[in-house]
Amino acid sequence: MNIPELFGCMVFGDAEMQARLPAEVYAAIKQGSRLSTAMANTVAAAMKDWALEHGVTHYTHWFQPMTGVTAEKHDSFIEPVGDGEVIMKFSGKALVCGEPDASSLPSGGLRCTFEARGYTAWDPTAHAFIKDETLCIPTAFCCYNGESLDKKTPLLRSMQAINEQALRVLRLFGNEQVTHVDATVGAEQEYFLIDKAMFLQRPDLIHTGRTLLGAPPPKGQELEDHYFGAIKPRVSAFMKELDLELWKLGVPSKTRHNETAPAQHELAPVFTTVNTATDHNQLVMELAKSIAERHNLACLLHEKPFAGINGSGKHNNWSLSTNSGQNLFEPGDTPHENAQFLLFLTAVIKAVDDYQDLLRASAASAGNDHRLGAHEAPPAIISLFLGNELTDILKAIEMGEDYQAPGRARLKIGVSSLPRIPKDSTDRNRTSPMAFTGNKFEFRMLGSAFSIAGPNFVLNTMVAEVLRQFADELEQESDFTAALNTLIQCTIKAHKRILFNGNNYAQEWTLEAKLRGLSNLSDTPSALQVMLAPQSIELFARHAVLNESELHARHEILMQSYRKTIHIEALTMLMLVKDAVIPACVAYQNQLSELYQRKGSEFDSSLERNLLAKIADLSAKLPEQISALQSEKSLAAMAALRQTCDALEALVPQQLWPLPSYAQLLNSI
Repeated sequence: MNIPELFGCMVFGDAEMQARLPAEVYAAIKQGSRLSTAMANTVAAAMKDWALEHGVTHYTHWFQPMTGVTAEKHDSFIEPVGDGEVIMKFSGKALVCGEPDASSLPSGGLRCTFEARGYTAWDPTAHAFIKDETLCIPTAFCCYNGESLDKKTPLLRSMQAINEQALRVLRLFGNEQVTHVDATVGAEQEYFLIDKAMFLQRPDLIHTGRTLLGAPPPKGQELEDHYFGAIKPRVSAFMKELDLELWKLGVPSKTRHNETAPAQHELAPVFTTVNTATDHNQLVMELAKSIAERHNLACLLHEKPFAGINGSGKHNNWSLSTNSGQNLFEPGDTPHENAQFLLFLTAVIKAVDDYQDLLRASAASAGNDHRLGAHEAPPAIISLFLGNELTDILKAIEMGEDYQAPGRARLKIGVSSLPRIPKDSTDRNRTSPMAFTGNKFEFRMLGSAFSIAGPNFVLNTMVAEVLRQFADELEQESDFTAALNTLIQCTIKAHKRILFNGNNYAQEWTLEAKLRGLSNLSDTPSALQVMLAPQSIELFARHAVLNESELHARHEILMQSYRKTIHIEALTMLMLVKDAVIPACVAYQNQLSELYQRKGSEFDSSLERNLLAKIADLSAKLPEQISALQSEKSLAAMAALRQTCDALEALVPQQLWPLPSYAQLLNSI
């Protein structure tokens, strides 16, 4: 198998476009120029011919509505020409714009049933590809008046914002060669694999993605023997096929391994621009689920499918790179690059501090609420980990003191004479929500089922805003070096409260964070409310990422999703208790009662009597707890009912318990 030839073979990428398009059309696409109708027709014809060569008969505008998953409506290339004949045709108009129904997808009030018109608009910055024998054209999705109904549009807008502001800062350093700055992302994807037959025996997994009941297994992750362990043959076969299918679609899947929890695994790609990375991650999630089914497996992407062990996250490795290949968070070997690095670093520090609540809101969901705060998932308190050496450098700058570089001469801090700052000069901190890891920031708070578009358009916009503030200030100064030193020093002093290198799980940190004035938005409703704050509305409006109506719509959609998720979980739990738990308990009590009666007074029946009493006492709690859940549909009511059911599962023999246990699910492959 020739992997270099295989890679991207199902993508209408640069090589295909160069080979099939006139030079001026290809150049217009690469430069982001508006295409004329004639140019669009040329591109559409080339795409169609390429697709037909691969046996494709249909195309779709592949878009990302605010459901968090992708959407597609397939149309064939056939065009009737009379006398029962057809031709294969694809026009520039069909390429550039489609018209799906805007009222049937979440709109947050932007669209109603009587206002159903919506448009998909081709995103020429993302390559078309073939999936399921269909030509998929990545598109944005907006309603009739142009307001965004998707996750791609604000992401594209935020990319423009950070490009514009980062270029202003680079020009201040005399860099006239760079013409574009991109946010780049590598999204590590965690997931669970279990046997499909067992999955189908768990209505809670089918309907909600997580186990609503389940007693702890005898062995979970205590021995830490799963992480980086040998990959089982069945899992390995799945991983190999997933890699191959992703490579065909141009997704640079690089790393695969067992994760910490039993049955948990991870896939990590190589960095790419955030728009492409978002498309790729949607494909990773979709293909992981469909390929798992071909192996008689079920892929679980819920943030916390099993209580008491690690949940699954999505580590969002974010950075900024120029079109010349420079990573702006690479410390560099020269003083000039160090000065530039320090300014971009302090911009992120200030942005994370100023918009900590908004960053927390970007990772809020009902599923993620179960995950945050333990088992390598960060707590809800936003902080930034820099490591000891960078922290010491910033502290020296803040105090106006010399910095003693380890193993080097004592150097004067003055930006123009900074030491080389090595990459990976400190340990990792897996409890931190946001960690600097050599030349990028790892935002660890995302849940595994998330679209990465939301957190990244927030990151892009808030950093763009701080870069705007920096550029506005520095552009007015005659002595750039002095102004730069002062700005970096003052920024560190004003925002050092957000820096923390310790254990984010410690109770002491919770108390200290409160004293520092950091927020602790522990649940989704309180986190999402931040979206409607005047500061948030002003931020997104200033950079033309979201207007106030679009922001309110997103808040409404996310809150509806939160409420509906809990409602579905509550109804599913009630069904499980009625159809599985109560019959199993009644059956076992009948067995115990019959055995107790048969023994009579001639034999010791204390075992049966004690078991019967325990089960009867626990079962007696069920009616009241069921009634509470029926009326409240709350997490507290679900937790109380689960505690009773899990205690009953621990008492009832496995052969009588109708649901596969944690021990069976986690060791099913």
